[in-house]
Amino acid sequence: MPLEDQETPAVAPAAAGSPFRHIVYRNIWIASLFSNFGGLIQSVGAAWLMTSIAQSADYVALVQASMTLPIMLFSLPAGALADNFDRRKMMIAAQGFLFVVSVLLLVFSVSGVMTPWLLLLFTFLIGTGSALNGPAWQSLVGEMVPRPDIPQAIALNSMGFNLARSVGPAVGGFIVAAFGAPAAFLVNCFSYVGLITVLARWQRVMPERVLPPEPIGAAMAAGIRYVAMSPTILTVLLRGTIFGLGGSAVLALMPLVARDLVAGGAQTYGLLLGGFGAGAVLGAMSTARLRGAFSIEAIIRIGFSGIAVATVVAASSPVLWLTLPAMALAGSCWVLSMSSLNTTVQLSSPRWVVGRAVSLYQTVTFGGMALGSWLWGSVAQNGSIEQALLLSALVLVTGAAVGLWLVVPDYQQANLDPLNLWREPNVVIDIQPRSGPVVITVEFTIRPDDALAFLKLMAERKRIRIRDGARRWTLLRDIENAELWVERYHLPTWMDYLRHSQRMTVADAPLREQLLALDHTEGRSRVHRMIERQVGWSTAEASDKH
Repeated sequence: MPLEDQETPAVAPAAAGSPFRHIVYRNIWIASLFSNFGGLIQSVGAAWLMTSIAQSADYVALVQASMTLPIMLFSLPAGALADNFDRRKMMIAAQGFLFVVSVLLLVFSVSGVMTPWLLLLFTFLIGTGSALNGPAWQSLVGEMVPRPDIPQAIALNSMGFNLARSVGPAVGGFIVAAFGAPAAFLVNCFSYVGLITVLARWQRVMPERVLPPEPIGAAMAAGIRYVAMSPTILTVLLRGTIFGLGGSAVLALMPLVARDLVAGGAQTYGLLLGGFGAGAVLGAMSTARLRGAFSIEAIIRIGFSGIAVATVVAASSPVLWLTLPAMALAGSCWVLSMSSLNTTVQLSSPRWVVGRAVSLYQTVTFGGMALGSWLWGSVAQNGSIEQALLLSALVLVTGAAVGLWLVVPDYQQANLDPLNLWREPNVVIDIQPRSGPVVITVEFTIRPDDALAFLKLMAERKRIRIRDGARRWTLLRDIENAELWVERYHLPTWMDYLRHSQRMTVADAPLREQLLALDHTEGRSRVHRMIERQVGWSTAEASDKH
């Protein structure tokens, strides 16, 4: 059984408002609330503007897809940047970019030259800014609040967004109905100022960096490798993909539900979004209590099933008074599912890779939303809105059933701080950061009776080594000495070896101790670090050797 899947004490649920005790988190949360408020008003304006300039249902659904697709495309590079550079400055840059794009959206809409494809371009750019901002904001949570408060802080982040959603869309609907979509875009332009100001005033103390930042390509590969070798995170990614695919129909088709199924206008659309947001606030406030009563997997299944029920009601209801509470149920279950999946990823990732792990989670979840938005829009266009909603509910029910085989474990109390046992060896040859490849061998002396237990432990050791960056891992046994075993793995360069050596966490220490307990060699300092050298056959090279 992998170490990360072994039973460990669960993270004790924090009080609902405990993260607000930390002033930095509180200030950024409040500023983000107003920024989200403006963004949602803008979203209402964009969605309703599309219904005015394009008659096709798939264009309307593509508004949602164009805002979520960039998160799928750019989250991983953004996560790599967040893990290697100042996350606060990344957020400032992302918010500044969003401000510029929002101003241009306002200018083009006021000038009367807006087309469906131009509107999709602007919403795509806004989604790009959100993709750059997301991993930095999510990974900063662990620096603003202590570990026990992280689950509730993430739930409060969802609540903040959905608190804005409970009011913003309704206000946006009134603004659009009274003054037109450009007025909604103008309000959004002002919403970025507060968050940029709070971030600029935050005097963040950067953690001491021992090694230089990784190149972006290598950092992205390291993030993918870490997630690929982490069973818990892989399970979350699969469930998140299904959630995004099935759950996207509620939001993507909501303008059409308001216009065609409930026979309303922009204000009705705003009310439905408001009901969704109000339910999300209720879901966030109840998260801590539910975590104390149910497992994380049970909460996720409740979330999937609740949205499925709400979607079926929306497909069947011709009246606002029935569709509105269904949207509230969908919003509540949305937060329960998303915050549970997000928190599991963050608590399963050490600080050096948390931005990339979160970004991969966002990539697959929002990628599922983008694909779902396009898919359900196409079904609505070629079939009916009711068919699209019912099919999406079926996907959600399937996602809940998948939990019978792929269970998301409860939050673990594993200590993911660096183990810090590695000490730089006494290097007697000229070695540079780019020198390599580096070959590491570790010798063990294992009694034959302990061989089976040793092999089981080494299977987990292999996973951890590869997860942290090792390549070409092998385990060798001496044919002349049955007790001698050699672990061998490669790193591309000396700098890669230094990074790998500092990625082992405190949670990995028990495995090391168990291996040492099986090894009955005296001294136990049989680690060899070697640089590969190519053999040349020219006369000059031969003379050098002699």
